[in-house]
Amino acid sequence: MKKASKRKTEKTKPKVLVIDDEEDIRKVLSEILKDNGYNADSAGTGGEALRKTKKKFYNLALIDIKLPDIDGIELLTKIKETKPKMRKIIITGYPALKNAVKALNKGADAYIIKPLNMDKVLATIEEQLEKQKVEQEMTEKQLVQYIETRVKQIEQNPKSLEKIQKSKDDKTSLK
Repeated sequence: MKKASKRKTEKTKPKVLVIDDEEDIRKVLSEILKDNGYNADSAGTGGEALRKTKKKFYNLALIDIKLPDIDGIELLTKIKETKPKMRKIIITGYPALKNAVKALNKGADAYIIKPLNMDKVLATIEEQLEKQKVEQEMTEKQLVQYIETRVKQIEQNPKSLEKIQKSKDDKTSLK
């Protein structure tokens, strides 16, 4: 199996949420992910996954298509969108073209069939994280461009500076 690129600290390791109703699969996947430089967490139900994703940011989720409380494909649409976008990979032991198309239409970024080939799983994870990194860099560039443009607008309009100063003064007086 390929090792993921070296990570420095727990905080910088990509966070992966493994969502599968089979405890053995969750444990094995989590251990393999940890051994390959990821920070792994797991959930046995869709409800548990939703609670975890509301409290914590995950770079990527591996989602089993068959969960006890919700269909994995439906879970795709219920997980809150994040910036950068959490990458979502459906894993299934029930391959069908219809399911694959539906999953991709509902927001899956990839679709992997069980039994899992871990080299393929790790390669897919790396590919998705690279896409996320590019998206994040684009978002950061857009934010910088927005700030630069906004600063120019404010500098060219003295009334804007007055509004900003008044807003600061108002906040200071409330303290």
